[in-house]
Amino acid sequence: MGPAVRGIPRGPSRRDGAMGKLEPDLMRALHDEYAASLWSFALRLTGGDRGRAEDVVQETLLRAWRHPEVVNNSTQGSARSWLFTVARRIVIDDWRSRQARPEVPMAAPPERGRSDDTDQVLQGWLVGDALRTLSAAHREVIVECFYRGQSVAEAAARLGVPEGTVKSRTHYALRALRLALQEMGVSD
Repeated sequence: MGPAVRGIPRGPSRRDGAMGKLEPDLMRALHDEYAASLWSFALRLTGGDRGRAEDVVQETLLRAWRHPEVVNNSTQGSARSWLFTVARRIVIDDWRSRQARPEVPMAAPPERGRSDDTDQVLQGWLVGDALRTLSAAHREVIVECFYRGQSVAEAAARLGVPEGTVKSRTHYALRALRLALQEMGVSD
C-alpha cells in the first residue's frame, strides 16, 4: 500500500468508525494538496464566479470525505482525476438544474399588494356609532378639534364658547367616547 495523499498512509486504519469517513488529518492533506488547483479549475468552469467556485470545491471535498474508498484505494493521480471529475459534474448538474427551472428576469419588481381598507372602514363605522351616543355639545367639540383639525382657540371662536369650555368638553367627550367604544367591544 502506497501513500494516498503525500505523506499520509492509506488503508483501513485511516477511517473514522462505521461511517467510513476519512480522518481529519487525511482530509486536511487532501485539501492542502488539491484545493488550490481544484478552485482554479472550478473558477474556469463557473465563468469566473468566485463564490460558486468555492461552493464547488467545498462540495467536491465533502463528497471525497463521504467516499473514502476513492482516496484510500487510489494512486496519487487517480485521486486528483476523481476530484476534478466530481467538480466538473457538480458544475454540470448545477447548470442543468438551472436550465430546468430558469429564472425569469423582469424589468421591474412585481407590484406590491394593495392594502385592504376594510379595517379602516369598520373602524370608521364604530367611531361614528360611538359619536352618535355623545351629547350634541361633546360631539361638536370632537368634530371641530379632531376631524376639522381646529385649535382650541379656533374651535372656541367657531362654537361661540370660551376656550376653557372647549378644553373641558374635549376631556369629557373623549372619556365618554372611550366608554362607548368599550361597551361596543372595541379595546384600546
